Amino acid sequence: MTDSVFKKTTLKEIHQEIKEVYLSDNRPWIIGFSGGKDSTCMAQLVWNALSELEPEKLQKHVYIISSDTLVESPKIVSRITSTLEKMEEAAKTSKIPISTNLLRPKTEDTFWVSLLGLGYPAPTNMFRWCTDRLKIRNADRFIEEKVSEYGEAIVLLGTRKDESGSRQQLMNLYEIEGSRLSRHSKFAQTYVYTPLRDFITEDVWNYLLQNKNPWGDNNRDLSALYREANANECPLVVDTSTPSCGGGRFGCWTCTVVDRDKSMDSFMEGGEDWLEPLIDLRTELKLTQNSENSLKEKEKEGGVISDEEWALCREKVREKKRRHGRVELFSDGTDQHTPGPYTLDFCKQFLEKLLKAQLRVRKEGPDPKMNLILEEEIHEIQRIWRMERGDWQNTAYSIYEKVTGEKLEEVVEDLGGFGKTEQEILAEVCQKHNVSQVLVSNLLNAEFETQGITRRSKVHGRIKKILGKEWREDFDEIMEDMIEERKDKEMAK
Repeated sequence: MTDSVFKKTTLKEIHQEIKEVYLSDNRPWIIGFSGGKDSTCMAQLVWNALSELEPEKLQKHVYIISSDTLVESPKIVSRITSTLEKMEEAAKTSKIPISTNLLRPKTEDTFWVSLLGLGYPAPTNMFRWCTDRLKIRNADRFIEEKVSEYGEAIVLLGTRKDESGSRQQLMNLYEIEGSRLSRHSKFAQTYVYTPLRDFITEDVWNYLLQNKNPWGDNNRDLSALYREANANECPLVVDTSTPSCGGGRFGCWTCTVVDRDKSMDSFMEGGEDWLEPLIDLRTELKLTQNSENSLKEKEKEGGVISDEEWALCREKVREKKRRHGRVELFSDGTDQHTPGPYTLDFCKQFLEKLLKAQLRVRKEGPDPKMNLILEEEIHEIQRIWRMERGDWQNTAYSIYEKVTGEKLEEVVEDLGGFGKTEQEILAEVCQKHNVSQVLVSNLLNAEFETQGITRRSKVHGRIKKILGKEWREDFDEIMEDMIEERKDKEMAK
């Protein structure tokens, strides 16, 4: 086991190092704050060190950034929001140049727009699209803004070499010889400072529990939260070198990368029964990752497969074509196709369940205004369904009204009056001529979207892209052609 950092140095010396790095240049500091033990320890260390400086030396601004993915564990996001508010007030009182910034993904990047609108499958270790869309892009935008404003910036992270062997390797990789700073993994004009690099877990907790929190939080409450959740911190991800969440962690309640969300289960066991709908939704998303073959193998081994598991396996809930409109075979040589996005039917059904869960947590939980999905997300989901998936009936709005009893004001699109009646006529005509309805609706959408464009080449490009997709309905025929094409390629080698 690694020795405590305090066997090699003192708290006074750690404060001194922080002050020296702060005073060494004019580059602003950006502190990544997740609300967990490591980021809290780092923020507190920095705060206490800077408070020792004379007011005239506090010229450089410190930005504290935290990420709200909009699907964070409700208990955690509530705590982070409250903490940032306390930090803001305490900074004003103490006249330390610190400000807080709660970063959220753009509407087009949110979890529900990606999953229910675009049909992205629930994240896995192999396809963890959520990390980039929900976390990295937000931090990137903020860092780029500050680099553009100041020329360079320094990002402070609560990462520790003691976390894991891979973490230590990564931190060593980006170190700059003779400097307390490290290179940023992505931005040339950005550097990284890790005040906790040599801390072990025991050091973190000892510091938190033995030193008063400068913005007024009670660190013993944080310790109790960890015990209650039986979890680890899900770090603020600012680049691809930052590890994502591990097994038992604070993080997104929708996370399907882990097999079991121990923190949510522990909250439930602790009497937070209102979280049950969220756990049920996550479980359903997790079930969509099972293949028919894996369920059959489980059944052979004596396992009991429920009707729900069969109904939610990926062959039942995902398209046969990829999002680019083509059927693709697995690269392992088997005659199996790569599953595409969630079907529109699945997305519709899940949206209804999500809205019902929202009503329930508002009724049974601590916040009667809690949002599991935002209205602007529903608008974007409907736009995608309309423009890409041929849903002219504004089904997302209908589902919202059905569940909530409230009418959501529709966003007027370029298709104007094209609605249910027009879709029924289109369906009839397409069936008569044996043409894909979605194909024709996509062509119409492209025409309306490009109206007024002087260069028709852009329209032609859109049409070419649409027509380049696979529109045949006979999947067996498509697979036969794909397998034959692969054989021809192998023979030609």
